[in-house]
Amino acid sequence: MKKFSLLKIILMFSVFIYLGAGTALASNGNIKSASLEVNLAKQNPDAARPGEPVELTVNVQNVGNANLKDIAVTVNPEYPFSKVSGEELTKKVSYLTARQDDDDAAVLKFKLMTDANASEGTYDIDITTTAKESGSSLNTIATTKTIQLEVKGKEYAQIVTINKASIDLAQKEPLEFIITNTGNSPLKNMVVSWKDPKGVILPVYSDNTKYIKYLAAGDSVTVSYSVMADVNADPGLYTLDVNLKFEDYESNEKSIATTAGLFVGGKTDFDVSFSESDQGEVSLSVANVGNNMAYSVKVSVPDQDGYRVSGSSSTIVGNLEKGDYTIASFNIVSTQSPGVAESGGTPGVARASEKDKNVTSMGSNPLEVQIEYTDAKGERVTVNKEVELETTAGSVNAQGRGRSGSASNSSRFSSYLTYIVLIVVAVAGLFIYRRKKQVEREKESGNKKSEDQKHDSGTGSGTIRD
Repeated sequence: MKKFSLLKIILMFSVFIYLGAGTALASNGNIKSASLEVNLAKQNPDAARPGEPVELTVNVQNVGNANLKDIAVTVNPEYPFSKVSGEELTKKVSYLTARQDDDDAAVLKFKLMTDANASEGTYDIDITTTAKESGSSLNTIATTKTIQLEVKGKEYAQIVTINKASIDLAQKEPLEFIITNTGNSPLKNMVVSWKDPKGVILPVYSDNTKYIKYLAAGDSVTVSYSVMADVNADPGLYTLDVNLKFEDYESNEKSIATTAGLFVGGKTDFDVSFSESDQGEVSLSVANVGNNMAYSVKVSVPDQDGYRVSGSSSTIVGNLEKGDYTIASFNIVSTQSPGVAESGGTPGVARASEKDKNVTSMGSNPLEVQIEYTDAKGERVTVNKEVELETTAGSVNAQGRGRSGSASNSSRFSSYLTYIVLIVVAVAGLFIYRRKKQVEREKESGNKKSEDQKHDSGTGSGTIRD
């Protein structure tokens, strides 16, 4: 029992001696240990932005009891970060003393590129460090530190499309801007406005400002206006200055200025009506009833059922100002009604062939007229119009304002008779007027002779009394 107790005491004493010796050696630096700490000191900017570089400031500190040499610090970027051209991903420190304070730490800077399509969020990046203990080429230490980088979406908006490229003069027309958030972060409190510096194009029913409270990344919104161009404006391309204002994620106001083009002017319209008919020639009045000038106007009568054109079917009438008109004449034969005049009919009446007689009908179709012109944009435009006509055998009249065949002869005879009657009446009136004047002169002459005779008679009586 005594032997066991003595052995136990000896063993315990030996342990205490060993521990004390180890502590003393360690305090004298005879037991060496190495340790490195790597920390992200700063990120510039505080949140990485898509498509922009980000700079990392890294502190490397030796907190162990052994001096270190040949320290290498490597940043291992992963999506959405990548190496910047000309920038190194590994930085070296030649020597770090043991037990460093924070102020003694090595400061290293790295620069990375953020992908342009990076989504908002937090991403991990590994930083690997290797070093050797001073005085020993075999004892190498390695550490890996994972840091987190924040990415904030990029706010950007653009006008993708405008719903039209041109508007007419003095016409209320819709104008729509399609605005898309092409960034990676939502836009808030967005204000959209536009202005024509020349004042030709103006909004109606509202002002030129629209508000959008929220627009998520990748979403689009349509902003609608009703606009009108000055009726007296010169046709041409006008500039719209468009301004977009919005707030970013930090509630800072940003603005984007851009321009768009809008053509004012373009097409016009025409009114075609019957003017007159003479000896088979039909004259049509063509008026520019639109708000734009028409250039190089050509009027044509196309092939159609019920009518046949003798001679040229087209005529160029030149330019037509808005509100102006011109006359276009064609030799037109109707093939719609029976009783076509024979070839030996009255001169001045349009005739139809035997073949035409077989296809005539009692119906009356409108005459199709085609108008071609160049608009203010330089584009060739075709407009089709119809003129209501009344037809008889082989000739054309409009709205009963003309006759053909015997009806035309009767009308012409009636006109001649009217002229003859008017002439006879005029001659008779002149004769009666002159006769009346002659009678009045004769009466005046007779009255004068009577007075003279009375005077002469009075004079003779006096002489006899003497």
